[in-house]
Amino acid sequence: MSTGPSAAAGSTAAALRHVLSHLVTPLLMCVGMGLAYLGAFHAPAPHDLRVDVVGSGPSAQVLAQTLQDKGHGALSVRTVADRATAVDHLRTQDSYGAYVPGRSPELLVATASSDTSATVVEKVFTEVAAGQGAPLKVTDTAPTADGDPTGQGIFFLLVAVSIGSYASVAVIGGAGGVLPLRIRAALAVAASLVVSVIGAVFAGPLFGLVDHGLGGLWAMAWLYAADILLIGVGLHTFLKRWTTLGVMVLFVMLNFTSSGGIFRPELQPGFFGALHAFWNGAGFVEGVRSHVYFGGHALGGHLLVLALWFVAGIVAMALAGLAERKRRVAGTVAAPSAGEPLGVQAGAETEEEIEEAVAV
Repeated sequence: MSTGPSAAAGSTAAALRHVLSHLVTPLLMCVGMGLAYLGAFHAPAPHDLRVDVVGSGPSAQVLAQTLQDKGHGALSVRTVADRATAVDHLRTQDSYGAYVPGRSPELLVATASSDTSATVVEKVFTEVAAGQGAPLKVTDTAPTADGDPTGQGIFFLLVAVSIGSYASVAVIGGAGGVLPLRIRAALAVAASLVVSVIGAVFAGPLFGLVDHGLGGLWAMAWLYAADILLIGVGLHTFLKRWTTLGVMVLFVMLNFTSSGGIFRPELQPGFFGALHAFWNGAGFVEGVRSHVYFGGHALGGHLLVLALWFVAGIVAMALAGLAERKRRVAGTVAAPSAGEPLGVQAGAETEEEIEEAVAV
């Protein structure tokens, strides 16, 4: 009796089950990306957005209190004694707008801190000035570089460095799965160096996103890329083919949305605002802003965030080393079958992971 048709049917069913099981990953990516991006960006609205009103007299106090009350929590309004104090608050990112009332009212903003926040503040005080029957003069105390007129170029640089880093994780973790961990660690550090150099070329000579401070930007890009690569390669020992999804959750879904590159936390839901305080994408974006535009104010805190994620990467690699050593000692890694070259399975896994990374 021929078993050809039944064998073929069984083979087709097994292949179909294999494909369907792997479709779970892109579907989860779809759900995760939708929840993250739409949850963070679909309806930006200010809350506790700090602004100043310049003046110490009764009229300034009344204006500040009126804005506070009418804003219903959208603004956090305070009065400051003079224009110089207001400018200092903007240059230390302690406020996002300052209104100077009078016959010729003036609004002070710092677009390098956040163009979208400056736009929101300008809309509010344009209405205030119009109510007083006077045109509003807008002064930018911290403009962005000519190559980055919207101030969002740093965010898109973050995207490029992130994609290069987490796609490299799929290659090193998969195709390099048969290599000793120390070699994979060295490849991760080398890949992060290459990715950071590419990012610096984008930011400087190619697109002019910054007009000074390129060396510091490169250093932060390297530290940020190393964070992703070390954590990702370390996690691959435990997550295997789920590594791409895991790294995407950490460094795309939660990372891009909380970085402050498009909307600052004051324009986002509280969850993403909370992540902004300690996620490494925010550390990179705010670190570059501080370094390039605000004289290094609060730069130490942003570098600390990046450094702590780097330490987390070292810990992930150390745990991976312990786990792999334990597996070798216990003999849990099956020997390749006769005639099957070493590393075939790792290569097959890599192809799937790379396809998923590139597809995203």
